[in-house]
Amino acid sequence: MTKKIKKTNAARILDGLAIAYEIKTYAVDESDLSAVHVAQVSGLDIKMIFKTLVARGDKSGVIMAVIGGDDELDLKALAKASGNKSVEMIALKELLPLTGYVRGGCSPLGAKKNYPVYLDARALTLEKISISAGQRGMQIILAPQDLIRAVNATVAQLVQ
Repeated sequence: MTKKIKKTNAARILDGLAIAYEIKTYAVDESDLSAVHVAQVSGLDIKMIFKTLVARGDKSGVIMAVIGGDDELDLKALAKASGNKSVEMIALKELLPLTGYVRGGCSPLGAKKNYPVYLDARALTLEKISISAGQRGMQIILAPQDLIRAVNATVAQLVQ
């Protein structure tokens, strides 16, 4: 008997757009919320796991960057892509009030507001990518083009 998975807002948004996706669940380790750990416990390739980082631009305000799980965000590249002079990561305490999500469960889909989303160009080299479904222990696997369509993402080179 398979356990019924409770749909997240992110999954409901994809359903509403008739976008195909797969949900992958995994055991959460509160002491290690890294994408590398998610890859280890979920059996997914780290190259297909993408994390969502939240930043604030000096002109645009809050923006989201979706980059490879083992990559590091280039803040200058994100600033350039988003039309800002500078961009800085938000403080962790701001994540939940701004997005409705906690660390380790932040999704570019279904945040409290429709913040601009920037997807690293490497995503387009993959058939499928995995993003947070909006809660810890759950990933959504979908085609990068479908994520772009769902969040109206801008594709840019965001990592070195």
